[in-house]
Amino acid sequence: MIAAHPLSAATAWAAGELVILPTETVYGLAADAANPAAVARLYEAKGRPRFNPLIAHVTDWSMASRVGRLDERARRLADAFWPGPITFVAPIAGADLVCDLARAGLDTVAVRAPSHALAQSVLAAFGRPIVAPSANRSGRPSPTTFADAVAETGAAAAVRLDGGDCEVGLESTVVALLDGPPRLLRPGAVTRAEIEALIGPLAEAGADAVRSPGRLTRHYAPNAPLRLNANAPRPGEAYLAFGRAPEADRVFNLSPSGDLQEAAARLFSLLRAADALAPAAIAAAPIPDEGLGEAINDRLRRAAGYVG
Repeated sequence: MIAAHPLSAATAWAAGELVILPTETVYGLAADAANPAAVARLYEAKGRPRFNPLIAHVTDWSMASRVGRLDERARRLADAFWPGPITFVAPIAGADLVCDLARAGLDTVAVRAPSHALAQSVLAAFGRPIVAPSANRSGRPSPTTFADAVAETGAAAAVRLDGGDCEVGLESTVVALLDGPPRLLRPGAVTRAEIEALIGPLAEAGADAVRSPGRLTRHYAPNAPLRLNANAPRPGEAYLAFGRAPEADRVFNLSPSGDLQEAAARLFSLLRAADALAPAAIAAAPIPDEGLGEAINDRLRRAAGYVG
């Protein structure tokens, strides 16, 4: 069933069904966060390890504060960036709203308010949190178009909502706001510098890494091997260029002008397009490791099968 009215998604969630949901970051496969049976179906549809927690999606601060114990640091960041692509990991407050399975048995919850208008209308119609990991099979590149989302997990969804191409194209930034210093668990569109300007220095993930999704060593991966920091493709390779591109076949340019925001929005779709050619490998050009480049490089390293 393909639908565009938010009530159809709310009805499906109330019945324990799954929904293909657009957000500004990537397309999600969404379920009622409070329903363990629905969340179990979501894990199964994605082939996702159950130790990998899910993000609770809410409409606003009011709903978020029923889910997690959010402190003043979270409030400052929410005032600046919500609704938008930043997730807070905080102690659980409403275990009845986000079930134990969705939290991977942890005493914390990850929560964010998406800015996509259709996602907001669906959440408002449902009236309580949903979980919505990326609508790909686990480990694959995240879908940023409706067609890619349907191709990956559409068969498992009772309702599929087409919200157009995703504006951001990378999963949300994840920040742990627990005892002690704030920690950057996953880089994203809201950059380290933007966060530190509001709440001070960010520590590394450390032991809190397990509290965030998107931390698997091999993640966001195409079928073809991925070679990083490549200035040109080798014979048989497809190439993800950034800025000036070589004259060669099977070249996909993340941003001809060298714009990191454009590169982030195009990363997963071009990675999929390159992989569809069944190359011997995919080579990726160097990306500056600053600002949004930190998040792009994080995804590329995980897609290549290593971190750091």
